Amino acid sequence: MGSLSCIQLLHHHNPVLKISCSATLSVTSEVEKRSFEADEANLLVKELQGVFNSGKTRSYEWRISQLQSIEKMLEEKEKDITQALHEDLAKPYLEAFISEISTTKGSCKHALQELKEWMEPEKVKTSITTYPSTAEIVSEPLGVVLVISTWNFPFLLSLDPVIGAICAGNAVVLKPSEIAPATSSLLVKLFREYLDNSAIRVVEGAVPETTALLEQKWDKILYTGSARVGRIVMAAAAKHLTPVILELGGKCPAVVDSNIDLQVTARRIVTGKWALNSGQACIAVDYIITTKSFAPMLIEALKNGLKECFGENLMESKDMSRIVSKSQFARLVKLLDEDKVSDKIVVGGQRDENKLRIAPTILLDVPQDTEIMKEEIFGPLLPIITVEKLEESYDIIKSKPKPLVAYLFTNNDQLKQDYVQNISSGGMCINDTVIHLTVPGLPFGGVEESGMGSYHGKFSFDGFSHKKSVMYRSFDGDASVRYPPYTPQKQRLLKALISGNLLRIIQALIGWSNDDVE
Repeated sequence: MGSLSCIQLLHHHNPVLKISCSATLSVTSEVEKRSFEADEANLLVKELQGVFNSGKTRSYEWRISQLQSIEKMLEEKEKDITQALHEDLAKPYLEAFISEISTTKGSCKHALQELKEWMEPEKVKTSITTYPSTAEIVSEPLGVVLVISTWNFPFLLSLDPVIGAICAGNAVVLKPSEIAPATSSLLVKLFREYLDNSAIRVVEGAVPETTALLEQKWDKILYTGSARVGRIVMAAAAKHLTPVILELGGKCPAVVDSNIDLQVTARRIVTGKWALNSGQACIAVDYIITTKSFAPMLIEALKNGLKECFGENLMESKDMSRIVSKSQFARLVKLLDEDKVSDKIVVGGQRDENKLRIAPTILLDVPQDTEIMKEEIFGPLLPIITVEKLEESYDIIKSKPKPLVAYLFTNNDQLKQDYVQNISSGGMCINDTVIHLTVPGLPFGGVEESGMGSYHGKFSFDGFSHKKSVMYRSFDGDASVRYPPYTPQKQRLLKALISGNLLRIIQALIGWSNDDVE
């Protein structure tokens, strides 16, 4: 879930020129207020196209140098980054370090180790019809790409796609979210200080500024946020036939069996819900499905897990992020206060608008026609739905748009197999939450409503590359059989060659073929 955000363009050629959400432009010694409009966005894209066309970003050396600079930035500015994240979301230091800084470091380190291999052309076998020849797939950069990130993990979800775009050799414009203003402002400063601003820019802003950017022709757009805004981004991209990667969200279910380690399961759900930006994450557990008989034990285990992680007074815990804004707080309170929902609270429910905090809240058997069960919650509210048999959970999950992640806790191997085969989701994690995102060899992305395309690791490199097919032939081995006039003998031989059957080819060559020809 995310939003469009407010613009600050740091002009590479003129360090005085600055367009911010207060819309200021320095002209000689005067400061003249104006907005960031389509003509300026167009100029930005043209400048970056010029840099890209010069070939600067294509070299291995340039790509590595930018990745090394990001790695250095992460080491030197850790304190500034965690401070900005705390200012925007009250993220505890350790959560900010693990989920944003350490994860970004991992992506950068993996790219530095693997980039040379990723850039190598991939050899492809050729057929007898093209003999003698060789073929390969060449990964080439797309050009100038736009990354629109979101507010819930404002550092990670800005840097991770940018790392992929740089790996692939593109010029990049990053558009961070104005809903996380401290991080957005810091990204401007850090990119200007550490990266090549002739090819990598940061643009801050809100809806009008983002609209100006979306009016331009990009070579690819990656957007992280809500499905509602994803449709706007895709519609804008369609006007220019621009390909997109959409990282959206959805209602991520967790099906919980009874034959499990209950304490470990509860801790992992608590971590994958409330310790993950207070549930403000597209991969957070959105709702649980378990059996009626097991629900009381699961609820008690979750209560104990919450106390173990956050203490007796959950509202005062310093180990949990706050709600990002008053509007998000009001949205969550509205979900909680709906007539058929408010009496289903079994744990929590407390809220403090001044501190933008809502206690971890568990609800039992909320009706499916309520808003909390129809829209992505994106907060610290966790409904538990009960069924007689776990197999009934399939119909509940399938009645909703396909989720970004589906979780399952069980020791039943057959249930694991059935879940993988029956439930369609962007990704899946069995007997844990969230941790699958740390595996660089796994793609991260959604399906249908939860998104399209993927990134992470080599999938980031591939997502921002064009796979160009190339075949090499010599002037030797030029066979007259491919050229008119097509005599009966040529037709027999061509049909044999196309079939790939060596015996038929030999028969055709010596005139023994029985193939009918016209």
